[in-house]
Amino acid sequence: MTLSLQEPCLVRPAYSIEAIREETRMLVERGVLSRWQPLHTLFRFFPERERPHIELELELHEFLERDRICDLLGNEWWAND
Repeated sequence: MTLSLQEPCLVRPAYSIEAIREETRMLVERGVLSRWQPLHTLFRFFPERERPHIELELELHEFLERDRICDLLGNEWWAND
């Protein structure tokens, strides 16, 4: 019997960067979070088991935990301006 090496299984993160942005945007709109808080404050609003996936997704998009929430949200357009 010969063993063959299989290609590593790449698992997609549980949360996409867009899902993280949308959840963050809703928390900011409700006043639960401030745009000026660091990204690591987001983790308390997600299940503990999801934290590594969220950290990985943020890292893949070159965000650091010390970056501000406003960096994640980027420029927002307001209809009433």
